Amino acid sequence: MQIWAGLGNPGDKYALHRHNVGFMAVDAIAAVHGFGPWQKKFRSLVSEGRVGRHKILLLKPQTYMNVSGDAVQQALHFYKLDIEALTAFHDELDLAPMKVKVKQGGGTAGHNGLRSIGASLGPDFRRVRIGIGHPGPGQKEKVTPHVLGNYAKSEMEPLSDLLGAIAAEANWLADGDDARFMSDVALRLQQPD
Repeated sequence: MQIWAGLGNPGDKYALHRHNVGFMAVDAIAAVHGFGPWQKKFRSLVSEGRVGRHKILLLKPQTYMNVSGDAVQQALHFYKLDIEALTAFHDELDLAPMKVKVKQGGGTAGHNGLRSIGASLGPDFRRVRIGIGHPGPGQKEKVTPHVLGNYAKSEMEPLSDLLGAIAAEANWLADGDDARFMSDVALRLQQPD
């Protein structure tokens, strides 16, 4: 079994925030792959299903972003899984909007959800980094409103395409072929790698 944790904040007022794109990604995967209904468990909403031949538990921590590690740790402990079974889907300021990169381990780049997971479990988990773009160099005061702001109306169609591509190519993630996942998502979006 693998645990795929989408990072975000619970509640309708946060639903379209760029910071919630991790929630959006696991929602898309659940819909495309016919996962079961969302249930409350591990201080999260969870949904079980299969991606290809792999059993996956989708997890949306309901602890708010800054305490995501607690919910993720509970799920891993319950299933007696090591950190290698974890993939976190999250927003990434340092990637252009609508780009996707997969990374194994590393730092947090100021992302509090990643920091929380790393503090609980260590840094060596796989991350699906979903680009939201940076408001611009030297504009630190604009970062929080950007991250915690809703996607613009003009971004909704590209966002829908991106989430669809992530869900459609999730088989490669489940198989551990991160490079193929990234290249096939880019192909679907007609973007260079």
